Amino acid sequence: MKIDSLVDQKTYLFFSHTAKKQPYNRGLLQAIIGKGIRLVDYEYLTGEDQVRVVAFGRWAGVVGAYNGLRAFGLRYRTFELRPATQCRDLEELISELGKVESDRARIVITGGGRVAGGATEILDAAGIRKVEPQSYLDQTFTHAVYTRLDPWHYTRRRDGSVFDFKHFVTHPGAYENNFIPYAARTDIYIACHFWDPQSPVLLTRDDLGSDTPIEVIADISCDINGPIPSTIRASTIAEPFYGYDPESGSETALFKKGSITVMAVDNLPGELPRDASADFGDALIKYVIPELLGLKETGMLERASITEGGALTKEYAYLQHYLEGKE
Repeated sequence: MKIDSLVDQKTYLFFSHTAKKQPYNRGLLQAIIGKGIRLVDYEYLTGEDQVRVVAFGRWAGVVGAYNGLRAFGLRYRTFELRPATQCRDLEELISELGKVESDRARIVITGGGRVAGGATEILDAAGIRKVEPQSYLDQTFTHAVYTRLDPWHYTRRRDGSVFDFKHFVTHPGAYENNFIPYAARTDIYIACHFWDPQSPVLLTRDDLGSDTPIEVIADISCDINGPIPSTIRASTIAEPFYGYDPESGSETALFKKGSITVMAVDNLPGELPRDASADFGDALIKYVIPELLGLKETGMLERASITEGGALTKEYAYLQHYLEGKE
């Protein structure tokens, strides 16, 4: 939302990108508080089982993985996919994948859930074979392969204890990076994970500069200045790729030798608007509209309300220092 379009005392539902303390949206949250707006964030609309009920995740994964393959083809001039925006729908986009010539490319995906599901959907449709993480580390292949990593693959407990997912979620700082062995055997990295700022970073500039063969990163998660150093800004649907120089840590010419090709579009579902909108709208009608009309009361709207009455709600009070610019 543009700040100057906000109306005082109204209730807004949108993806605010503030709950993870994103610095580029601090001003937006400050304006929302100042105008007494109730902000209900789509990202935190969950059912009683705590599972999100509306999400564009699958479509972000679909388009992000497609863009990653497209970047790979353009970088090596081996094939050229049409931009996703030039495809009418998913069916037409998948038909483009017949052009993919991935040779012996090795691809790693981090994360699970809807986003990673969409990414694997595209790689499967492109005829790229899936292998288990251990096989990815141990074996060589005469064809393109991909693997998908969960947090227990790409992180490990600092104290050497057995990985515990619930503990990881509540104590991310107790874990350290275990991604490098996979990155060291990867050409294309597709990031689909959720990242907590207290979690370990997945790559450093030094890793990208000398320790890994990665040359294309499709950062669907798009955490700017987060776990992947090459994501220094979001890219756009019109210009989805930029070059990153690991030596200087700055942007460089696209496809320049020694650079990393980065895809960091932060509104990927907009590239397949027909499919994504229909899917999202169906979920809104089924799960959210009844709550808005008072036909159901499961606490969904309360759980997703970041602000109300000129203040942060109790569940999001942890954002106070961020709101005040103290962190």
